[in-house]
Amino acid sequence: MRVVFEIPIAKKSVLMPLLEADPYGEQSPAQYAKMSFARNGYKVKDGAQLDEDREKLYLVLRGPDEFLPFAKMKLGDMAVLCKPEVNDRIMKKIEDEESGAEQGMGAIFG
Repeated sequence: MRVVFEIPIAKKSVLMPLLEADPYGEQSPAQYAKMSFARNGYKVKDGAQLDEDREKLYLVLRGPDEFLPFAKMKLGDMAVLCKPEVNDRIMKKIEDEESGAEQGMGAIFG
């Protein structure tokens, strides 16, 4: 699974505590036992950082397909999945950013 959700930037104060809550998934419903955003990993980017809509936040998730229903349940109507072309564009930008960071660390520690 490689998905990007878009969230109105005005919801950031609701989103961040939701992502950070229950890091070990101990309070997740039985069908989502031990699932949490912290365990799965995520990135939150402002639209301006990605040259996208400045009024949106983008939540980037990668992981097992079983995590997507959990994420949708937790995010509720606060977030929607990005259109495929936006999803692909943002994932490429994130991967390029991560690749650049890895190369920079290689140059430092050679």
